[in-house]
Amino acid sequence: MLIPLLAKKFIKNSGNTESPEVRRAYGTLCGLTGIALNLLLFAIKLLAGLLSGSIAVTADAFNNLSDSASSIVTTLGFRLGGKKADMRHPYGHARLEYISGLVIAVMILFTAVELIKSSIAKLLSPEPVEASPLVVIILALSIAIKVYMALYNRRYGRLFSSEAMLATSDDARNDVLTTGAVLISIMLSQKAVWVDGVCGLLVGLFVLYSGLKIASDTVGAILGKPPEREYVEKIRSLVLAHEGILGVHDIIVHDYGPGNKMVSLHAEVGAAKSAMELHDLIDVIESELETKLGCQAVIHMDPVEDLDDDADSIRKLIKSVLYGIDPEISLHDLRISCNGVRKITFDILVPYACKLTDAELQSRVIQAVGMSADGCELALKVDRGGY
Repeated sequence: MLIPLLAKKFIKNSGNTESPEVRRAYGTLCGLTGIALNLLLFAIKLLAGLLSGSIAVTADAFNNLSDSASSIVTTLGFRLGGKKADMRHPYGHARLEYISGLVIAVMILFTAVELIKSSIAKLLSPEPVEASPLVVIILALSIAIKVYMALYNRRYGRLFSSEAMLATSDDARNDVLTTGAVLISIMLSQKAVWVDGVCGLLVGLFVLYSGLKIASDTVGAILGKPPEREYVEKIRSLVLAHEGILGVHDIIVHDYGPGNKMVSLHAEVGAAKSAMELHDLIDVIESELETKLGCQAVIHMDPVEDLDDDADSIRKLIKSVLYGIDPEISLHDLRISCNGVRKITFDILVPYACKLTDAELQSRVIQAVGMSADGCELALKVDRGGY
């Protein structure tokens, strides 16, 4: 295929896809290839539109011209996003890729609006369309090219977790559908001249929907969307694999762009262990997270009671109460102290989907636990979201 061949020729160590430099080179290569192919498609489709007199074909040609601009934006996003951190941007520039994806979405929306306007005009004043063999061949060729563009952008977009490349792939996929619809409309327009306008309108609405979806995805990445559960579970498993870690909670992934993540989490440790021993353990885990998952990590230690004879039974009691309210609620930071009165202190992590208020949860949990832990003072804190 074209991209792998070009990568072997122009990208040094092209097989090392974990390297930020290689990732940036692939993004540039895919972007430049997209620019060239879209300009080619614009030229041949414009010719087909002029030969056939079809508003749908001509609009599709200018759609490819806007795709060339999208590819330029994608390429710039990769180049600028690869800049190292500086005084003004201490977390790097990788989020520029998300911004480039948003710019692509805006271009798609603009194209959709123009296509809808042109199609409505064609509906109001329909004209005959000529379906010559050359026009059909041009449109069929453009479909094949766009299928390839959708596939390679999807492949490398997933490989490098690039919102911009995935947005470009979605756009290319939409072009396959729109050009296919245009080709069908040309064939049908020989018997009904209004079909060209209707097809153009339907294509425009589809492109509009696609642009809105891409905009929603990229805005979500910029604002901060939840991390993939698989990534969170990798973090949890890695931390819990270390002896001395009793539990993990409040895992937060700060996404500063592809390949630039920071992670903060709370690790439960035995209260009886020395601070120096625990500090060394946390340092080892933070270093391992950076080496294996490529993220900078900050770990907060939560000392919990692990020697009290009743701690395990109290933990099981609280968990059973929580499970009865909502199986997704989890327990953490259980501490048991005794200064005259035995005090049980703990936090619960509640999913956003839970409809109960914090006050309702506190009341139900304290009442249920208190009935079995008579004579104990209970202190409960409710946290929302997180992992």
